Amino acid sequence: MGNICRSPTAEGVFRKLIEEEGLSDAFYLDSAGTHAYHVSAAPDVRAQNAARERGIDISGLRARKICMVDFEEFDYILVMDQYNYEVVMAHCPRIYGYKVKYFLDFAPHLNSRDVPDPYYGGVLGFEQVLDIIEEAAAGFLKELTQKRKLLRET
Repeated sequence: MGNICRSPTAEGVFRKLIEEEGLSDAFYLDSAGTHAYHVSAAPDVRAQNAARERGIDISGLRARKICMVDFEEFDYILVMDQYNYEVVMAHCPRIYGYKVKYFLDFAPHLNSRDVPDPYYGGVLGFEQVLDIIEEAAAGFLKELTQKRKLLRET
């Protein structure tokens, strides 16, 4: 929503994951919010601290609002919950609608499509979000590498 909790956490987690796999050069990623509440702000300090505890530095990220160019530039637009899905789809040109997906679709074993927003909760909420995001990031990378493998075989 405001791009200071869940989305920058997901960007940091996925960035670390692809670095560990030696795949950094194969991806261009960025996080964005659906609202301009915190444009240019650093991630929430609680999100930064929770991420840092897991060896992830998100302190250099800055909040921004999703824009029309994103629909053209990115292969995937991943949303954190139903509300943000609806907001994104309301602004998404029809030809790019297939790019918009729930992040948790890549972690179906969690039996949810919504990553809880930890903003109004305590520190444990940020830890829970990190756990969830790590699961979905691993599932997303697995799907991408499988698709890439299939493309090479055809």
